[in-house]
Amino acid sequence: MKKIVIYGLLAILVIGALWTLFGGSGKNGEEIKLVKVGRGDIAEKALAVGTIEPENEIRVKSTISGIVSEIYFKIGDFVEKGKPLFKVSPNPTPLEYAEARRNVEMAMVTMNQLKRELSRNDKLFKDRLISRNSLEQLESSYHEARIRAEIAREKFQLLEKGLVRIAGRKDINSIVNSPITGVILSQNVYVGDPVVPLTNFQPGTELCVMADMASILFKGTVDEIDVGKLKIGMKADIQIGALPDTNIIGKLERISPKAHKDGNSTLFNIEISIIKVEGTTLRAGYSATANIKVQERKDVLVLPERLVTFENGHRSVEVKVGEEIVKREVKTGLSDSLNVEIAEGLAEGEQVVERPPREIQ
Repeated sequence: MKKIVIYGLLAILVIGALWTLFGGSGKNGEEIKLVKVGRGDIAEKALAVGTIEPENEIRVKSTISGIVSEIYFKIGDFVEKGKPLFKVSPNPTPLEYAEARRNVEMAMVTMNQLKRELSRNDKLFKDRLISRNSLEQLESSYHEARIRAEIAREKFQLLEKGLVRIAGRKDINSIVNSPITGVILSQNVYVGDPVVPLTNFQPGTELCVMADMASILFKGTVDEIDVGKLKIGMKADIQIGALPDTNIIGKLERISPKAHKDGNSTLFNIEISIIKVEGTTLRAGYSATANIKVQERKDVLVLPERLVTFENGHRSVEVKVGEEIVKREVKTGLSDSLNVEIAEGLAEGEQVVERPPREIQ
């Protein structure tokens, strides 16, 4: 008796499963939605990906070698032009110090010898024993020796103390001053670090980076597909991932004449000047995207682009007319990748069929 009950329950379960799979829903057709054709604005845009950057960054370097002994700022400080940034204390090797001192002594010996010779020749000239030309040549040699001695002394003083006064007026010291009025973006050396000077033969140590944050740009790239549509002066809407509620408007300023490869993509560099910012302060390095308006249509018929079918070079939609669904060819215009302009084939208010997505078998 128990076996009969068990077999009966299993049979009921199998029949129920088959009913569910093959028609238990009671629906004989797929469910469709209707979307009305409406009016709106639509714009074709080119997408650029990049960052917010200062228009000009200044890399501060020293013209004097030594070791950083003092720093007068912190990263993010606003510094006016001419204000001190670093103090670089001289740190000569014993050989450099000894050589500079000997150069001073040798220059002084040469100058004093010419000075005595000039004094003797001056008496000979007064006694008309030598010509004026000989005396003038000796005077010229003495003045050159005096200048060389002064240069050697100034070099030694700068090497020893880090400070020298030239011609009694201009001070040359080991203080590195700010070349512009701007903000400190980064600091590359710290107290105790060695400094290599900037010369005609070497780039020198980069001490810090500064920029005028009043002049900032969007710097990014666009794909080769879009670059041919762009023109200088086009408006752009800039979105920053870290500031989703910020409204930023810019203007296209530069388009690179040469592309570069990034993987399999061909990209062109662009620059967009920022002309309007609302509600926040921009910082260098923000990741951003820019939508550059290429074309725009106002008050036109628009429809979600997913409802338009492309087949054999023709575009068509399904329209509900009364109780029937008919296929109708349409002509499209601008697209923003979500909506498309309907130029011909539909009227405002008509209902376009949206079928459910097909299930993947």
